[in-house]
Amino acid sequence: MSVSSGRKTIRILRAELDKLMTLPWIWTAVTVTFLVHLLLTAAFTSASLQEGAAAPGILNTGLASMSYLQAGFIILGILAACSEYTGGQIRTTLTVIPWRGRQLFMKHLALTLITIPAAFILTASGVLYAGWRLDGHAAGVEPHEVIQALLGATGYLTLTTLLSAAIGALLRRTLPALVILLGYYFIISPWSRGLLPAYFPDTAGRYMYLLPSSGELNVLTPVQGAGILMIWSVSLVAVAIVVYRIRDA
Repeated sequence: MSVSSGRKTIRILRAELDKLMTLPWIWTAVTVTFLVHLLLTAAFTSASLQEGAAAPGILNTGLASMSYLQAGFIILGILAACSEYTGGQIRTTLTVIPWRGRQLFMKHLALTLITIPAAFILTASGVLYAGWRLDGHAAGVEPHEVIQALLGATGYLTLTTLLSAAIGALLRRTLPALVILLGYYFIISPWSRGLLPAYFPDTAGRYMYLLPSSGELNVLTPVQGAGILMIWSVSLVAVAIVVYRIRDA
């Protein structure tokens, strides 16, 4: 008798999780990102103390490295999507799992299950470190604000990882995907932030974890920012699945 659809889906998810968990570059990317994040957080915290800023914010200081931290998760998503194409392993995968759409969807789901705890641990470590160093020097922060910021930062990094994986799946090559995404996030977007609307993925996503300033125009709420970034990520994943199903390996 044939295996039920549900059990088949679970087996595919387990296979994708096993592949990602045993991929050395995945853990290298996470480890390097964690170390760089702690170094940057320490630098930003020390700068806040040395400048003698009046009551620096724990959340602003602890999450100050987010613009750099996202690079590690962009690389994580691209590596997860493109690693099988490097040595031609994708042919073996498609021979064993011929259901292309389901296989790629499960790959993104497996990547989500890995990214969420990694993103939460990294962002929480930055906030905890800033809270420890700024103890007695920082403005008070409510517990619900900390939870909201951490959940928003975790969601932003997770959705950014999925978006990057979708681009990687479309391009199937690591270097072009890195050039396009890192070029956008670190060159095009910062340079044109005042010109482009707030509906681009990184611009909208930053409102998931940052409290907007009182004088800022066209401010999005955390929910609106999350919704816009989710639309970008889900749409690109859907496009990647459609293209993946109709083209050759």
